[in-house]
Parts: sequence; C-alpha cells; structure tokens
Amino acid sequence: MQRVKSASSVLSRYTANNNGGFISRLKRCLSSLSNSPLTDDQENFVLVEGNGASRTAILNRPSVLNALNTSIGARLQKLYSSWEDDPDIGIVQLKGRGRAFCAGGDIVALYNVIRQGNIEQGKEFFWTTYNFIYMLGTYLKPHVALLHGITMGGGAGVSIPGTFRVATDKTVFATPETLIGFHPDAGASFYLSHLPGYLGEYLALTGDKLNGVEMLS
Repeated sequence: MQRVKSASSVLSRYTANNNGGFISRLKRCLSSLSNSPLTDDQENFVLVEGNGASRTAILNRPSVLNALNTSIGARLQKLYSSWEDDPDIGIVQLKGRGRAFCAGGDIVALYNVIRQGNIEQGKEFFWTTYNFIYMLGTYLKPHVALLHGITMGGGAGVSIPGTFRVATDKTVFATPETLIGFHPDAGASFYLSHLPGYLGEYLALTGDKLNGVEMLS
C-alpha cells in the first residue's frame, strides 16, 4: 500500500510539473521507489559538498576502493533526484575518496549475501545500481565524473552515462567482471560497442586495463 501511495504522489508531482523530461523522470521515480530508509551509517557511504549552484557527491568507502552496494545506489538516487528538482543547482559532480573513483560492485559482500540465501538482497543491489545508472543517463543537468584512480566495472557504469568524464594520470579503467565469467554490465555493452574498431570487443572479452591517456586517445 505504501508503494502505491508513493507512486500516486510521484504521478501528481510530475504531472503538475510537466516538461521535456517528463517521461524519463517519471519512469525513473517509479522504478526507484525505496523499500526502507537509510541509516546514518549508510548515508555516510556518500558524502556531499558544495554550495551555491553546484553539488558534489563523494563515494566514501575508501577501504574497499569505494565499491558499490545497495545503500550507495539508494543514496545517490535520493541525492540526484533532489538536486535535479532544485532550480538553484546548475551542475552536479561525482568523485571518490581515496585512491579510487570506484572499483565497481562489492562482489565479496554480494557473494556472501547470496551464499547465505538472501537472494532478494542480491536482487536489490542490482536493482538500485542499474536504476541509478539509468537516472544518470537521462539526467537533465550537466554532470561531471572525476575518474581519479581505479574506475572499473560498475564504477565506469555510474560515471560514463553522464555529460562529462574527466580522466587523470591516475585513472585505471577496466571491466574486470569478465575475468570471473560475468558479462560487461552497468551499461558497458552499450558504450564499449561504440568505441572505434574492435577496441570495445577486445576490452569486453579480456578485461584489459586502460590508463587515462589511453582513454582519451
């Protein structure tokens, strides 16, 4: 019942504020309704800085190279939705704390959850992560991802769909999920297929790494 009420409130709000992004924003809101609130500890997985017309989300799990989990996906959706609706915010940035931008999904935690039989928690991880990637790909405001350090798998997924990406001399890109028998996910099948020649196919099959200079070239 709560989800139905939430959906109704979303429909009312977006119908009243109809604009060019109505359809994509409506789909995003309906598909990302959260089942449970975040705790204070979970909210600390994504920090916020900035004032005036800009906001920056900072992935804050440096001990695990800012690996994504369900809480991060839910927190990012909440923040990005509020920033998109705020007329005073003109640009949004995303970066990581420590030596990585984001190493992708927290595979160790996901493996343990599924091994314990908590299949629904595993599904929720993919649901929230993929919904945020869709949100980023249809975002209505300029977005800059600072890819400083390790940017792999889902880490590329939560950055490449945005407006701009900034690679540095510390950037290391790869799709390492292929090395454990998983297909390049989080949007990789789309952006890799748009690379020149057979580069995308090579990266998808091998999981090989690119540095910042190679990404730009």
